[in-house]
Amino acid sequence: MWRRLRTNHAFKVAAGTTFASYFKLVARTTRFVIEPPDIFETIDERMPVIITFWHGQHFLTPFAMKPHHKAKVLISRHADAEINAIAAEKLGVGTIRGSGATSRNDFHRKGAVSATYEMLDTLEQGINVAMTADVPKIARRAGLGVVTIARYSGRPIIPLAMATRNRITLKSWDRASLNLPFGRGAAVVGEPIFVPRDADEATMKAARDLVQARLEAVTARAEALAAGTGAV
Repeated sequence: MWRRLRTNHAFKVAAGTTFASYFKLVARTTRFVIEPPDIFETIDERMPVIITFWHGQHFLTPFAMKPHHKAKVLISRHADAEINAIAAEKLGVGTIRGSGATSRNDFHRKGAVSATYEMLDTLEQGINVAMTADVPKIARRAGLGVVTIARYSGRPIIPLAMATRNRITLKSWDRASLNLPFGRGAAVVGEPIFVPRDADEATMKAARDLVQARLEAVTARAEALAAGTGAV
């Protein structure tokens, strides 16, 4: 049944539209704390930026932006991800199709090369790019993809975490959160990370480690604020 549905265009459009409507409901009925409170002024001064977050924590990220913020998000070419792409576009976020990889063969097969060029071109046009920091099947361990984009674009990486008090943690490889409406929420942004154009291997790894540390910090902070256990 699922194999037939996943290839049915009408089903994918209906599912993507439903997901978009649902997350609009969640965003509208959640009392969000934003930290730092002046983050939009700070981001506006640095645009375009590379927004990064963990897999499974991305469903509400379109609502972290103001209406005038243009952005495109990197979404896998996998058939199941088509629904996510449709939902993103319904929420006003453009899409770039491709994904990270853990081997050279996957890098080409999954469209990482073309996606990399498209992300760089998008940033060159002044449009923000959003992408997960961790590669598929290796949850919450930052890869080199986001720091590579920062290196060649010269644009800053902005670590972002969003959490809601009411949520269901799914039994998926990325421990995805299904955010629920009518509760407390938080959006936390970390300090920007810049990667020099002439970065060597050691510098790239150091930047990746910094992305890892800052995403862990903002995730912990967002979850604490959403739970009401973090001082505002």
